[in-house]
Formats: sequence, structure tokens, C-alpha cells
Amino acid sequence: MNQSISDLLKIYEKQIFGQTTNLKLLLAALLSGGHVLLEGVPGIGKTRMVRTLAEIIGGAFQRIQFTPDLLPSDITGSAIFNMKEGRFETLKGPVFTNILLADEINRTPPKTQAALLEAMEEKQVTIHGETYPLPDPFFVVATQNPVEFEGTYPLPEAQQDRFLFKLIIDYPDLEAEKDVIRNALARTVVSEEIGPEEGMDLARFHELRSRVQQVKVDDTIIDYITSLVRRTRESDFVRLGASPRAGIAIAESGKAWAFIHGRDFVTPDDVKEVVRPALRHRIIPGPGVELEGGSSEQIIQEVVASVPVPR
Repeated sequence: MNQSISDLLKIYEKQIFGQTTNLKLLLAALLSGGHVLLEGVPGIGKTRMVRTLAEIIGGAFQRIQFTPDLLPSDITGSAIFNMKEGRFETLKGPVFTNILLADEINRTPPKTQAALLEAMEEKQVTIHGETYPLPDPFFVVATQNPVEFEGTYPLPEAQQDRFLFKLIIDYPDLEAEKDVIRNALARTVVSEEIGPEEGMDLARFHELRSRVQQVKVDDTIIDYITSLVRRTRESDFVRLGASPRAGIAIAESGKAWAFIHGRDFVTPDDVKEVVRPALRHRIIPGPGVELEGGSSEQIIQEVVASVPVPR
């Protein structure tokens, strides 16, 4: 494993217990320049997971609690008239950060959701006719609660497609849950914030990201990825299959996954590691699939099993 990445993950795992694979996938998404949709019940550390990631790369962090009365300007910013100076002044919103946690994004109306998704796509926002670039990196992690649907505005499929990954955060196992309690008790006595000497700065992060772009993707891997994506459109159990953007997501995140594990080329196993989080929010099961106990996870598993692995 790449030494710098290995050191980062060790720091990360000291703060977040029982989520090793999801921590790697979050880091892979950040290195790929994508965004993540995070789904999990309250109280399992989603906010801490994202805040800690910002700390270990030396980036700025902001959290927005999405509510039904949230306005687009509450995210992007607004222009106010300064009576004393006789001119408009721009107040930049919390979107101007490196890592943004959009908490419970499905609790705000579509117009406000769209303001954030436009910023994610364009990496810039327009305030009072002026366009402002967002910081680099700009990484959005949007959370959803999988059990409370009353008063929510589910993200349309086209907007979900803007996210590189959808990660499912489950309860930790027994030992990890004990570690969570021990760590929480310890923090009441000693602060465990990550210092600059433990993590890295943004310049070092940019260097790592540029090295991810140099990871090679062979034509046989591109053929494999394309076959997987196209097979989702051919399945009898799928109402809407994955778009070409899904293939790009798998290729880009596969490069980051390979880099995290110390390789400068993508293998079929790298593809298999990222294909589930890259596809689970991009395919819609056909009528009756869920009634019969099926799910998108099961469909992805069957698709992967049906496509020959390149040698």
C-alpha cells in the first residue's frame, strides 16, 4: 500500500472504528474528484467520518443541516446592499469549503437540492451575476436516513447519478462498538483532534491526486467495465440500467482504489471492489423485484458473476 495513504488510513482508523472498507472508498472518491451519497441510520458516526477526513488532509470542513425551509442562497451565498458604502457586497455561503457535509439532503425541496448539485457539477457558483470558483478540492458527502421518509424529497435518479458512490454505513460489529464507547469516554478527558503533524496539507494531497491520474487502465479493463455497465441495461430484472457516466465512475474510482493499494495499474479485482458503490444508486430494479425479496445489490452481484473476468 502507498506509504502516505497507509499512514492516513491508520490515523483515520484510530478515529473511526469498524468501517475500514467505507473509509477507503471515501478516500478513493475524494482522490477521484467525485462525490458521495452516504446512507445510514442516525448515531453511527457519519458526521465524524467526514469531518475526520477533512482533518487528515488539512482541508476546510463545513456542515449544512438540510431542512424544508433551506434556501439555495443559504448554501451558495447572497449579495447584500451596503448602505454605508453604497454598493453590493457578496457573502459567500458554506459551499465555499473543501469538504462539505450535506446532512439529510432529502429533507430539502428540489430547488435547494439542485443548487448544491449544480455546484458539484460545475465546481463554481453564481451570486448576483458574478461567478466564483469553488476551492480545490471540493468534495460533497450527502447523507440520507434510510428509515424516515415522511416529509422528505427523494433525489431523482438523474441527480443521484451525479454522485460517484453510494455508501451504506451499517452498525459496527461488537468489538468495534466497544471501541467507539471507549473512545468517546476518553475524549471527555483528553482531546483527540488530529494535529497538522499527524495528517497532511492540501499541497501534499494535490500531489497524491495527480499521481492517481497516472494509474494505467488497460483496454481489457475498459472492455470489462463497459461489459458490466451494459449488462445492467440488458437484465430482465432492471427497469433502468446504468448510464455511460457509471462506466467513467468505475474507471476513475478503480484508479484511486489501485493507488490506495500501492499499484500503478487497475486490475479486475479493483473494478469488483468499486462496482457496487458505483452502481447501487444508478440502477432501478424492475417491477416485482423488491416484492420478491430482490434488490439492486443482488442484481449487481448477478451482473458481476455473469461477465467473464479478463485474464
